[in-house]
Amino acid sequence: MAVINESHPEEFILLGFADCPWLEFPIFIIVLMTYPVAILGNITIILVSKLDPRLHSPMYFFLTNLSFLDICYTTSIVPQMLFNLGTSNKTISYVGCAVQLYIFSTMGITECLLLALMSFDRYAAICRPLHYTLIMNRHICILLVSTVWLCGITYSVVEVTLTLQLPLCGINKLDHLFCEMPVLIKTACGEKKTIELSLSLVCIFLVAVPLCLILASYASIGHAILKIKSSEGRKKAFGTCSSHLIVVFLFYGPGISIYFQAPSSISKDQPKFMALFYGVVIPTLNPFIYTLRNKDVKGALSKLVRSIFCSK
Repeated sequence: MAVINESHPEEFILLGFADCPWLEFPIFIIVLMTYPVAILGNITIILVSKLDPRLHSPMYFFLTNLSFLDICYTTSIVPQMLFNLGTSNKTISYVGCAVQLYIFSTMGITECLLLALMSFDRYAAICRPLHYTLIMNRHICILLVSTVWLCGITYSVVEVTLTLQLPLCGINKLDHLFCEMPVLIKTACGEKKTIELSLSLVCIFLVAVPLCLILASYASIGHAILKIKSSEGRKKAFGTCSSHLIVVFLFYGPGISIYFQAPSSISKDQPKFMALFYGVVIPTLNPFIYTLRNKDVKGALSKLVRSIFCSK
């Protein structure tokens, strides 16, 4: 039992920006302001997609799932992050760290796969319009989304469980803002090359492959858009894809920069700023990206706001 306690401490100390304590208060204020915006924005997307019959289509079904993922994604880390940034207590329990790892990794991989699924939906809508309702009927959409969630959960259970089995040799300090697999692997002592290689290979399959599918889908979409003779038609087709492309590059960029490096080679502060970006900033921006660039969502949102005020 003494060996177990030494290998896996009861709690971790999240160092955060211990070397630059002056950064903690402004980051605390920024996160405190953006987190409610992220939650409210994503809940709004879910509500308008459910309540407006015009948005009962595969595109908005996937968008609703993306918004729900973003809510879970940011909620899995932000409350603990705010507590640690706003107080002198920088600890998180071992169990809390494990739960955070499982939830955060599940949401991350699921979002990677869901973004690929959304690109396929756009491909089917633009490149196969006559067969779209057959290809993306409700039963198939539910099956595809269920498969994406199952893959995310399976990945998380396997990879996080292996990571948690690494010996820590009594080390309970994590140089990060929350519990994340590359940082925990970097902290572990002893032989860890196998788990590093496993994490890299799985990430190549579950991150690089979906990204390649997204790029291939949009290459076909771009080719199809160029064939559209009407400038208005081209503009409309491009408008339905541009928001998704922006979200893809915002999400995949930081993730690739962290997970495609060996954890031992990651610089000291890189994971912290990247984590703030894809854990806080992206879930806040996504609703605005889809709303500001989408006339259907803006129309549904205006209708929802009018109905609320008129009912009063």
